[in-house]
Amino acid sequence: MRDAEGRSPDTRSAAELTAEVSRLKAEKGALVLAHNYQITEVQLAADELGDSLKLARAAAGTGARLIVLCGVRFMAESAKILNPDRKVVIPSDTAGCPMADMITVDELRAFKSEHRGAPVVCYVNTSAAVKAESDVCCTSSNAVEVVEAIDAERVLFVPDRNLAAYVQSKTGKDVIPWRGYCYVHDQFTLEDVALARAEHPGVPLVVHPECRPEVVAAADFAASTDGMVKLAARHDEMVVGTEVGLVDMLNRLDPSKRFHPLSAFAVCRNMKRTTLPLLVRALAEERHEVVVPPDVMSGARRALERMLELSAGATGGTGAGGGAPVRGRDAA
Repeated sequence: MRDAEGRSPDTRSAAELTAEVSRLKAEKGALVLAHNYQITEVQLAADELGDSLKLARAAAGTGARLIVLCGVRFMAESAKILNPDRKVVIPSDTAGCPMADMITVDELRAFKSEHRGAPVVCYVNTSAAVKAESDVCCTSSNAVEVVEAIDAERVLFVPDRNLAAYVQSKTGKDVIPWRGYCYVHDQFTLEDVALARAEHPGVPLVVHPECRPEVVAAADFAASTDGMVKLAARHDEMVVGTEVGLVDMLNRLDPSKRFHPLSAFAVCRNMKRTTLPLLVRALAEERHEVVVPPDVMSGARRALERMLELSAGATGGTGAGGGAPVRGRDAA
C-alpha cells in the first residue's frame, strides 16, 4: 500500500528510524523541537521537548540552520517568526489546530472595533496573521503574568474563552473573551472529575487552564503541560486532565510513580499526525517549509517578542506555569 503521495511506506524499525534522525540532525545542523503531546517515538527523537512557551524560547535561542517543529502549524509559524533567517519545516503539513482556526483576522478586527482602546492578548494557538493584529501573545504558562503586566484593566483575549476565564479569575481584570476553545480540554466534565475522585481517592487532580471554568474550580491545581511536569516531580501519584500524550510521558519518565488520565479519550488528533517516518522525511528532504509573508512577519514577531520580554522573569507562582493551586481547594 502506498501513501497519499504514492510512496511505499517506510518499514524500518523505530530504532532504525531514530538512528536515522540522529544522523540527519548532525548532517543538516538541525534542531528538532517536539511538543509534549507528540507520540512517544517522536518525543524520544527530539532535542527539546516542552509546551508552547518552552519551544518558543528554544526556537528563539537556537543557532541551528534547520528547525524541525514536531507539533501543529501555529507552533512552526512561531518558530519561523522568531527565526526569520532560518529554515523551519513541519513534518506533517496537515497538522493544524482547530482552535487557531476559530478566529480570523477580519473577525479580530471587528472584535477590536467593538471594544476600542482595549489591548489584545493573543493566545499562541493562533495563526501568524492573527498574532500580527494583536498587541502581545501569551501561552498557558504565562498568560496570567502577561495580562498582569499590561497597563490596562480591560483586555481582549483571543481565541480561548476558557483560558480567558482562568486569567480573569487570577488577575481580577476585565478579560473579554472570544468564543474559541480547545476541543480536547473543553470535553472534560464534572462527571469526569467525580469519577476520578471515586477511583483515586485522595490523589491530587491537575487540569489544564483550557478546561471549562467549573472543571478548573473542581481541581486541586491548574497548570500548563510544563507546569504539570513540575508538579509531577513533587507528587508520587496524580490524576492529569490534559491530552493523554503528556500522561504517557510522565509515566515513562518515572515508572515508580502513577499518573492517571482524567479521560482516556483526550486525544489531539492533529498532534498525532507526526510520525517517525515523517520526521525522517522532513529532515532528509527539508520538506513542508513554513513561510510567513513579510507583511505579517514583523507584527507577529513584535507580539511574540513582547511575550518573551514580559514573561522573562515569570516563575509561574500565580499562573499556570508552575502549577497554581485552585482557589477554594487545599492543594495536595
